[in-house]
Amino acid sequence: MSRESMEWLNLYTLIGFCVKRGRKAWHHRIELQGIESNHYDGPVPVEDVLRRLFNWQAEESEMLYRFRGQLMQASGHKVIIRGDNGALLGKFKDGYQIHQPSEWLLENVATILDDELGIGSAGLLKNGAVQWVSVEVPENIVTPEGVEFRSNLLATGSCDGSIATTFKRVRTDVVCDNTRDMALSEAGQQFKVKHTKNSELKIMEAREALAVVHQMDEEFAKEIGELCAWKVSDNEFLKHLQIMIPVNDEMSKVGITKGENKRNEIVSLYQQDERVAPWKGTAYGVAQAYNTWRQHEATVRKGVPRHVRNMENLISGKQADEDNGVLKVLADVTGRATDTAATYAAA
Repeated sequence: MSRESMEWLNLYTLIGFCVKRGRKAWHHRIELQGIESNHYDGPVPVEDVLRRLFNWQAEESEMLYRFRGQLMQASGHKVIIRGDNGALLGKFKDGYQIHQPSEWLLENVATILDDELGIGSAGLLKNGAVQWVSVEVPENIVTPEGVEFRSNLLATGSCDGSIATTFKRVRTDVVCDNTRDMALSEAGQQFKVKHTKNSELKIMEAREALAVVHQMDEEFAKEIGELCAWKVSDNEFLKHLQIMIPVNDEMSKVGITKGENKRNEIVSLYQQDERVAPWKGTAYGVAQAYNTWRQHEATVRKGVPRHVRNMENLISGKQADEDNGVLKVLADVTGRATDTAATYAAA
C-alpha cells in the first residue's frame, strides 16, 4: 500500500486531528513509534514538524564521476544532498534552485495558521527528497444539507525534481505517499512554483495563494448545496438507472442477472443506506449511490484488496471520470446544463 516501509511511516510522518478523524492512520503501529507517538489528538505543533522532520537543510554539492581512475567534475551539473547525513536527494543542472522544506512548506504554512487552522499532517518521503504539510480546519464542517467534510490545503515539494513546490486544495487526508498521490490527482485550485533561479521572488505569491484555505469551506459547501438543490424525481432516477445499467433481451442470462443485481444494489443504497438515503431525490444522492456502490459493493478482481483498488481508481482519475459520467447522464435526463455535472468530481 506504500512504497515506504512501515518503520519509516511511523517515524517520519506526523498525523494530527485524530479525534476529529475518528481514527489513526492506516500505518499506525505502537511498536514502531519510537520514544514519541507520531499521532496527535489535535493539530500537529509547528515546532514538532521542525524538530522531528525539517531539522535539516538541503545543500548543493559538486557532481563528480570517475574516469580512468581519476575523479572529474561534471561541469554545469550538481547534486542536492541532505545536510545532516549526506544522503543523495537529486541530480540537476546548475540552474536548479533549492526550495528548503522548512521555509517553503513550514514557514509559509505557519503564516496562515490561527485559531481556525492547524497542521493536520506532515511527512517526509524518499529519505526526505519529497515532503508535505497539510493544513486543516479543527472542526468537521457540516453543510445545511447535512453533508460532513474536512477541508485541507496540501503544501508539498521535492528535492529530487519529481514535483514543483505545490499548494493545492484537496479533500483527501494525506498520511502517506499514496494518499499524497491521491490528493494531487484531485481536481481543484492549486499554485505551483518551479525550482528556477528566480523562484525565490515568488515566495510572497505562494503565501498569498495559501490564503485560499479560508475560502475553501464556503466554496465546497456551495457546491454541495447546488447538487442538493438539483432535484431528481423517482421517474428520472429510474430512467437514469436504465441508461447507466442497460438490461435487455440481447444480453446473456449471466449479463442480465449481473445488471439486475447491480440495479437492485444501487436502488437499495439510494433508498436505505445512511450514507446516501438522506439525500434521496437530489443529484448529490444519485452521485453518492453510484460512488458508494463502486467503492464498497462492486466486484474486485481476485487478489486485489478493495482499498487498493479504490486508491488506484482515484489516483488514475477513473473515479472522477465515473462520477462525471453519472452526473452528465443525469443532466441529460433532467434537462439540466451539463457544466453542473463537473461539480461533484471536482469537489
